Amino acid sequence: QVQLVESGGGLVQPGDSLRLSCAASESTFAEYTVGWFRQAPGKERQFVAGVGYNGASTTTADSVKDRFVIAKDSAKNIVNLHLTNLKPEDTATYYCAATSTRWLRPLTEAFQYSLWGQGTQVTVSS
Repeated sequence: QVQLVESGGGLVQPGDSLRLSCAASESTFAEYTVGWFRQAPGKERQFVAGVGYNGASTTTADSVKDRFVIAKDSAKNIVNLHLTNLKPEDTATYYCAATSTRWLRPLTEAFQYSLWGQGTQVTVSS
């Protein structure tokens, strides 16, 4: 079974940027529909961004639309989430999720994804 591994999290200051990466153990990941979610302590898991299987269509949550960008690098089997102008309220564990179903449009609901990574922590604090 395909395993997802997130990386790139860390402790940053408000206004900083980060690039989170989601890598998979199999080359077939290049054709998966992928999304990023986040969960802060005591809060529900929240959709952040998603990309269709061919990388052409993306969507981002309204709360981060002007600051976060998702991009699929099929040649490297990686999906990146670029976070800019980070704020303390962005502090959360960020999870990569995927499904082998080839959706052209991004998926925004957690139940639509069958594969999940272990998460990477992003902490924004001065």
